[in-house]
Amino acid sequence: MISYHAALIYAVVLAAAADGDLADSELDTIREMVIALPIFKDFETGNFSEIAGACTDLLTEEDGLDAAIAIIRQSLPKRLCATAYALTCDVIAVDGISTQEELRFLEMLRHETEVDRLTAAAIERGSAARYARHVEE
Repeated sequence: MISYHAALIYAVVLAAAADGDLADSELDTIREMVIALPIFKDFETGNFSEIAGACTDLLTEEDGLDAAIAIIRQSLPKRLCATAYALTCDVIAVDGISTQEELRFLEMLRHETEVDRLTAAAIERGSAARYARHVEE
C-alpha cells in the first residue's frame, strides 16, 4: 500500500498517460492540484516526482495498469474514491478532448473504486463544465 496522497497522484498520472501523450496542460493541472487543493495540504510536494515516476514505471510492466489501479483501490479510503475520480476527470477534461483510452481508464477506475454511476455522471458533468471552451456559433 501507498499513502492516500500517492494513490491520488497515481490516479491523475494514469489519467494523463492513458492516451499515451502527457500533454503540458495535463501536467500543469496536476501540479496545480497538488499545490492548491485542500486534500494535498499536508503533502510534501518534493515527493511528487518520485511518486509519479513509480507510477509510470509500473506502466512498463506486464499488466502494469491493472497493478496500478489495484494499488489505488487498496490505498484509498472509501471516502476519497470519488475525489480520485473527480481529479482524474479534471485531468482528462483539461485539454477539451477525451480519447477512448482515457474514457476506458475512467471506466476501469470507477469500477475498481466502486464509484456509482450517478456520482460518476455528476463528477464528469462538473469537469466538463469547468473546462468548457467557448465556441463561436
